[in-house]
Amino acid sequence: MTRKLGSCNFHNYGVKQMSPVQRVLLATILLTSFWNTSYAYSPAETPARFHEDSRPSRERSPISQSQVERLRRVMLPLVKATDHPGHLQQIRVRVIDDPKINAASAGNGEFYVTTGLLNRANDDELRGVLAHEIAHDDLGHPAKVQVLGTGLGLGAMLLEQFIPGSRSFAPIAGALIARGYSRPQEYEADRHAVEILRRAGYPKDVMIHTLTWLTQAEGNSGGGILSTHPATSDRIRALKALR
Repeated sequence: MTRKLGSCNFHNYGVKQMSPVQRVLLATILLTSFWNTSYAYSPAETPARFHEDSRPSRERSPISQSQVERLRRVMLPLVKATDHPGHLQQIRVRVIDDPKINAASAGNGEFYVTTGLLNRANDDELRGVLAHEIAHDDLGHPAKVQVLGTGLGLGAMLLEQFIPGSRSFAPIAGALIARGYSRPQEYEADRHAVEILRRAGYPKDVMIHTLTWLTQAEGNSGGGILSTHPATSDRIRALKALR
């Protein structure tokens, strides 16, 4: 069975594209109390380790300070524009070393982004991706997907062999390894992302451009009678039809 990151379906990428050993968590950025201008970058919160040749290393900085500030600058105005900003007062962003363009919402203010997204997206493209994932969280979608827990314990034990202390990630993994969002949920998240962007002062064209960029960067995805996710081209058409 192919497992997908249920909260990573902005562009319908799956776990199968992440090597179980080489794609490791790089860093955790805790954006605390977004009502003020302070934030914390806490590599001690979780093991901020870079994995290379199956050997953990603590010496390489997983993400630059400028990227931390960029995430904060792009993301927090969107969070403030949600229907339930109080629910997201603490934003935790975990960065995963993967060249694929991807992002995820695990619910309760916890988000995942890949280095591929950070390195390849401009600010508006990053804003569009994050608006979609924040919309999923604001709408409560992560809590509605059915989490598939089979194999999580084994996965944690295997990861423990390479990165001591990794078992603490099991609850996080459990929140992410889920069935994909339904088509209505994806369309709903797109619409709500547009509303969030508008409240934050950005036009719906940001979302349309982001989806177009994703199609060009990684190819169209979804569609088909058996797919749970609409094709990106269909999502673009739906957004263009919005008033």
